[in-house]
Amino acid sequence: MARTDGKNGPLRPLGAAFATTALVTALSYGVPAEHAASAVGLGFLAATYFLTLRTNDPDAARRYGLSLGGLLDVEPLSPARLGKSALQELGVALAVCAVVLPPFWIGYRLWWSPAEPFRAASLASVLNDALGQFLVIALPEEAFYRGYLQTSLDEAWPPRFRFLGAALGPGVVVTSVVFALGHLATELHPNRLAVFFPSLLFGYLRSRRGGIGASAAFHASCNLFAAFLARSYGLGG
Repeated sequence: MARTDGKNGPLRPLGAAFATTALVTALSYGVPAEHAASAVGLGFLAATYFLTLRTNDPDAARRYGLSLGGLLDVEPLSPARLGKSALQELGVALAVCAVVLPPFWIGYRLWWSPAEPFRAASLASVLNDALGQFLVIALPEEAFYRGYLQTSLDEAWPPRFRFLGAALGPGVVVTSVVFALGHLATELHPNRLAVFFPSLLFGYLRSRRGGIGASAAFHASCNLFAAFLARSYGLGG
């Protein structure tokens, strides 16, 4: 049975998630539109730092899956280790993209029923957003939701089954619910709740890989692909 209070119970991380959601929601509405995404990203990073790396635990980066190839470990940085880890996590993310994005395209077409035919948007226009998508959106969200929140909930509700090499439990589902509600809070439209489903896959990758590198890269890739499809069908993005 999960503990409901104390250091390893679910109430503290869920309370932190509520407070962080309130913070980033306020930033999304209160900061000028051209800076809102950056402000929200900084809000998530600040919350993650305060809740994880600011503690006295020297192993906090590894515990919360935030090592990022040693970038945030207490040991001296190894460029070789960092480069190898980045390539491995990117490779995993691209492999998942190859499996997931084609059926996503079909679902996108059925859901939106675009009036215009597909005309491939300029890849340059999409790739120009790649670094921003990773650093401003995907990495901060994955650091908080999959790094801090999912880890803390998995400690409160230990995973009880394995799926394709990952230990999974209620923490992945609850994190995805909070993730979806957070997106709804920043934009009041029911479509925003659909992020619950990719969030389950982000959570799987965090558990399977032991860190947030692959989930952050895949998260950014999903956002970029959705923007590419929107532009290609004349739906904006």
